Amino acid sequence: MITIDDILSAQERIAPFIRRTPILPAMQMRDASRLKGRVTLKLELLQVAGSFKARGAMNRVKTLPPEKLRHGLVTASGGNHGLAIARTAYVAGVTAKIFLPSNVAPDKVAKLKGWNASVEIVGSVWDEANEAALTFAAKTDATYVHPFSDPVVVAGQGTLGFEILDDMPDVDTILVAIGGGGLIAGLSTAVKARRPQVKVIGIEPVGSPTLRACLDAQRLVTLDNISTRVPTMACRRTDEAIFEAVSRNVDDIILVTDDEMQAAARWLWFEFGIAADLSGAASIAALKAGKIPHSRSAYVCALICGAGTDGMT
Repeated sequence: MITIDDILSAQERIAPFIRRTPILPAMQMRDASRLKGRVTLKLELLQVAGSFKARGAMNRVKTLPPEKLRHGLVTASGGNHGLAIARTAYVAGVTAKIFLPSNVAPDKVAKLKGWNASVEIVGSVWDEANEAALTFAAKTDATYVHPFSDPVVVAGQGTLGFEILDDMPDVDTILVAIGGGGLIAGLSTAVKARRPQVKVIGIEPVGSPTLRACLDAQRLVTLDNISTRVPTMACRRTDEAIFEAVSRNVDDIILVTDDEMQAAARWLWFEFGIAADLSGAASIAALKAGKIPHSRSAYVCALICGAGTDGMT
């Protein structure tokens, strides 16, 4: 799907437009239960627009000729990709139209409007909102940006892998939340090219095990039903190239419940004052539930990939 050179080019291209997000050792906690080993949080929720999605969105727009941007950008999103597209459109001086499923978090809708995006709620899951986005793009000539089935977007997300390796040179396990799979496909490509011994483990909701189901079947599958309440991690079907990259580079995919992610988001808020959405708390959910097999000598990067108010209530 992408190569290490694609990610290196993306890193240079987007550097002036994104933040290099900090890391935070998970120390001085009241409740450190089940966080065995050395755990460090990668605070990608502090990225512009609130998630890693800013990387891929900016890489896509910076590779487009100006005439392609004339009619604006359009996408479908569970929230975070939409915010990245809205912010990127704002920087580029063009319009943004974002289609969202009905379970999108209200705070993300408010932020989208703050970036001057036009918002429309369609359907109950991302796949339904995406059909509306594609129809809108065909009618208006707006440039459609897919959240994961786009190698340029995936290369942008892959730059996060380089940052983790640079800032945590002795890391041995990286935990990554999965929605459609673009982030873990790009990140794992970068990580395995530079340090193949580092384990990359994906985290999916029990109610939307998109890539876990593909790996179990050893082929691309479409989920019959999605029951998770996490819109940023709900996807019935991934892309063939994403599946191939994950099959090649990801060591395992672990499932967590919505309640485990909710508890993890509240824990992050209590312990660190970190306002993560449920996808952003997925890595901690897996750790606190004891679902990641690792020793007390391990050095684990828990990626906190998205911001939200889920743990503050």
